[in-house]
Amino acid sequence: MALAEAGARGRLLRWPRVLLFGDSITEYSFQENGWGAYLAERLVRKCDVVNRGISGYNTRWAKLILPRLITENTNADNVVAVTIFFGANDSALKELNPQQHVPLEEYAANLKSMVQYLKSVDITADRIILITPPPLQESAWEKACLAKGDKLNRCNATAGQYAQACVQVARECGTDVLDLWTLMQKDQDFSSYLSDGLHLSTKGNSFLAAQLWSRLGNKLSALPSLLPYWRDVDHTNPEASLL
Repeated sequence: MALAEAGARGRLLRWPRVLLFGDSITEYSFQENGWGAYLAERLVRKCDVVNRGISGYNTRWAKLILPRLITENTNADNVVAVTIFFGANDSALKELNPQQHVPLEEYAANLKSMVQYLKSVDITADRIILITPPPLQESAWEKACLAKGDKLNRCNATAGQYAQACVQVARECGTDVLDLWTLMQKDQDFSSYLSDGLHLSTKGNSFLAAQLWSRLGNKLSALPSLLPYWRDVDHTNPEASLL
């Protein structure tokens, strides 16, 4: 059978999608032992996990990009979950990092705008998870800054204010939220969750992956596997099984 004929006979295969939208902590999530890779491994043949992490970005820039990633005309109905994970850059100190800094009230407004946009293209609140910035281990991040010739440009208390704002937006918008800043600090020494004081270590990736899976696992693992198990394919008439 010609490929064109097979395509005409078969229904278009549409993989559901999980969209991970965030800054560098999302961009790096497909590295070895990353939290995005964890999700992708567990959802293989059920849905695509799409990494749209953009290192260095804040919510001011993110809200401009989101409508270019998802529209009603690009199968928004096929998106089964979206994570919005910003704040580590927004919370940079204005006087030391004005390029990335976003004022607290604007940060909250930007998050709310993104959630409202997703709802406007029929991605319901139960498919949206906001993730707060993680805590900042200041001494380790200061070393990373000094190595680049910079001063310490973030502090944990400020990151906590942005985390609280993120939680409040989720409450107001009716979405789920993963308060990483609070959860990680339940351990007295949270530095083991971070590789350089800001980005996640292997332990931090595992922690985030487990927290996300506890929220997504029941819903997404119940999705059917796409295409039949190979032993169930009729080898004498594969078209009957696969088209």
